[in-house]
Amino acid sequence: MKAKVHSMEGTAAAEAQMPRQFEEEYRPDLIRRAFHAERSLLWQPKGAMKGAGIDYTTAKYYGRRHLARSGINIGKARLPKEKIPGGGMGRTLVVPNATKGRRAHPPKPYKTIIERINYKEKNKAIRSAIAATCDAKLAKARGHLFDCALPLVADNSFEGVKRVKDVVGVLEKMGLTQDLERARNGRKQRSGRARLRKGGYRQPSSVLIVYGKDSGLWRAARNIPGVNCADVKDLTIELLAPGGEAGRLTVWTQDALAALDKQGLYYA
Repeated sequence: MKAKVHSMEGTAAAEAQMPRQFEEEYRPDLIRRAFHAERSLLWQPKGAMKGAGIDYTTAKYYGRRHLARSGINIGKARLPKEKIPGGGMGRTLVVPNATKGRRAHPPKPYKTIIERINYKEKNKAIRSAIAATCDAKLAKARGHLFDCALPLVADNSFEGVKRVKDVVGVLEKMGLTQDLERARNGRKQRSGRARLRKGGYRQPSSVLIVYGKDSGLWRAARNIPGVNCADVKDLTIELLAPGGEAGRLTVWTQDALAALDKQGLYYA
């Protein structure tokens, strides 16, 4: 498969042969599984302290008759009550339905929260997501707006861009103006308690720029709304298929394609 190489002016300067990674079979099931496995690594393990609400109190239930601190025939519920000086009984503790009692079903520290995936399966999912960047139907199904043919390849001079407006100008000349506006205008505030998470805003994903050598491109593109920039050696499912949905609008540089071909990246 061949693709047109776009110059800094947006014109087709030459043709590039796409590496074998772009011929991988589209596997949405494998991509989604790899996405969940990658996302689960970000979850924080949690659990209640062993004996919390039980071991650090004097509360106890006495059911024997005619005994000091006996809990029967006193007109109160037969529940464990704390000991107070002088032989009296205090408030009810330990049981889940009591104030300051233990939790009924606390989070368990031994729960398995990380989803494992085989190394070869992960690489196959990444190759499948790379191949999905050439499918215009998948890109439009994700909501991307563009007026160009896929895949998008830029010449190596694009890697040397160091100003934000120059990066935006090149992307607009490639026909990605509508998608950049969609991401810029689509930033919305999260609702409810989610307003306290991830900055409180939801940002749509726009263009992904993949380079082979960083000569200032990453710093120039990092603050464009919805745009991500990554080295070809550091690609993840989160970048190629946000939310587990493949087909992200991606711009590849010639050096990135050369690295995929020569180094055989993402082949187990």
